[in-house]
Amino acid sequence: MSHRKIEWLNDRRIIYRKDPVNDVPTISTKHYNYYENGTYEHYHLFSSRSKITTYKSLKWHLLVLKYLNDDLLDLEFASICHFLADKENGFVTFFIKDKLLHEMIKDVINQGGDPPINKKRKIIFKDYNLLSFEEKMKIVGKLIGRQKLSKEKIYSMMLEINDMGGKISIQYLADLLGCSIRTIHRNMTKELRKEKTLLNEKI
Repeated sequence: MSHRKIEWLNDRRIIYRKDPVNDVPTISTKHYNYYENGTYEHYHLFSSRSKITTYKSLKWHLLVLKYLNDDLLDLEFASICHFLADKENGFVTFFIKDKLLHEMIKDVINQGGDPPINKKRKIIFKDYNLLSFEEKMKIVGKLIGRQKLSKEKIYSMMLEINDMGGKISIQYLADLLGCSIRTIHRNMTKELRKEKTLLNEKI
């Protein structure tokens, strides 16, 4: 499996991360920011080992890059898209035909660099926090676990586990949310089960 050539983006000073600007955290510590109502403004591409596995995901990544680097000329942006879409560079797991990629790039450029649809996040760990995976999950369980159990709460926990490279299981969700496995099963919709599978496939 090819190593992700992230240095290529860094050398060209391509922005692929952005923290919330307008949303104010409910709690802010030296390790994390917590947004009680969640935030859609958190864009951190390539922060985990997960690779891009679908056309839909590739297009979303290109939309985010366009949004974060809206000052790039179309030709410059297109070269970035081609680099990301080349399987040999370690960002995607599949080959994409040139014609389809050109159509995708054209569509992204025509959308004008508006903020792409994003998943809502409640907890954002700060860079260089030095916390272990277990320590992070204890914080996540404490903050999200104190809310009333709901489908949104389960989904938020799934996103946090996935973002930190963990495998999502019913048992793990129950442990972190402080409830029984039966309770998790009772609140897991078909959509949540499907998303659980998709998130785990990216690990």
